[in-house]
Amino acid sequence: MSNPFSTPSSLDPEAGFTQTPSISQAANDLRSAAGEKVREIAQTAESKATEIKERAVEGAQHFREVATEKASAFKSSATERAQHLRESATEQWQDTRVKAHELHVTAEDYIRQNPTKCVISALGLGFLIGLIMRR
Repeated sequence: MSNPFSTPSSLDPEAGFTQTPSISQAANDLRSAAGEKVREIAQTAESKATEIKERAVEGAQHFREVATEKASAFKSSATERAQHLRESATEQWQDTRVKAHELHVTAEDYIRQNPTKCVISALGLGFLIGLIMRR
């Protein structure tokens, strides 16, 4: 059986038909169309990858900026707090030194006014500590 479409007599030149291409020509056309489509898809993928990379870089830069701002705020807050604590500790240390000096002066005055009472109290306290240490 012969194919009526493959013979030149069955083609109407006025209808715009030409002779049917051979199988190898069809395969070449299909191969070139597929190659063109692959290049198109690769170009689209590359474009999308570039776009995603740019967005990731922008996101990383934004994250770095926010992290830097937060770190700076935390640093200034911590510095402020440390300075406040340092000042408070200095004030308390000065108050403690003044009170200790006052206590020392008061104790010296009491001992000078009551020497016998202080010596007997010290002997009694030493005796009690000795008894406790024996047990």
